[in-house]
Amino acid sequence: MIYIGKSYTLEVVKMISFGVYLDADNLGTILLPKKFTPNNTQIGDNIHVFLYLDSEDRLVATTQTPKAQVGEFAYLEVTATTNFGAFLDWGLDKDLLVPFGEQHKPMTVGTSYLVYIYENHADDRIVASSKLDKFLDKQPPYYKPKQAVDLVIANSTELGYKAIINHTHWGVLFKEDVFQRLSYGQSIKGYIKRIRHDGKIDLMLQGGQETHDKNSKIIKDYLIKHNGYAPVHDKTDPQLISSLFGISKNAFKRALGTLYKQRIIDIEKEGIRLLKK
Repeated sequence: MIYIGKSYTLEVVKMISFGVYLDADNLGTILLPKKFTPNNTQIGDNIHVFLYLDSEDRLVATTQTPKAQVGEFAYLEVTATTNFGAFLDWGLDKDLLVPFGEQHKPMTVGTSYLVYIYENHADDRIVASSKLDKFLDKQPPYYKPKQAVDLVIANSTELGYKAIINHTHWGVLFKEDVFQRLSYGQSIKGYIKRIRHDGKIDLMLQGGQETHDKNSKIIKDYLIKHNGYAPVHDKTDPQLISSLFGISKNAFKRALGTLYKQRIIDIEKEGIRLLKK
């Protein structure tokens, strides 16, 4: 099945003076206007396009790339407000409408908002909403600890940051697990830390063997640059560990254990020392 508001690679089946027609399976043939048609296009060629309704509500294709598609969250800037609602720049010639009823608070021109993009099945139009909660999955999460996920940072709390996981669930990044600057609407890779008994999801920005190896290398490189010694150990204040290595205390302790088992370092009373080979 092919859906409005998504990107596909479609075959050219007809050429006309003002563009080409593409085979969109269940949606029939769809026009790709001439201004978006690559030079020297021939029947049988495949073109990667995005499908949406133009300013006259006609189903068309474009080779422009939207900043987000139907079913995704994105941080978009308001370009205009009208009696119908606010319009957002999402990377296409036609801006994206946020109806008044879908605005969490009145939107203003020049300000960016985190929104969810969806198809209004009443008229097939693609619109957006800043009322995020109603579009997130209320079903129990299906993730596994240490699973890599895509995150969109939503807002900050006393605990840390709320983030949207794979455009489906809420999750939380705790302050002690964040060692970089995060901004509202930012897209970033992350990992599942744990699924709590109440179904809530804890996140982390570091995880997996690749990250563990990276952390071990950071500590080893630091020791090499500082005469083989660092005045830190598994009881050191987390802020000092973060300032020296840019990682959490838990990540530091795991890397420390690996380096010790590999006989790369020795753990002394006041610090760690690089062993000579």
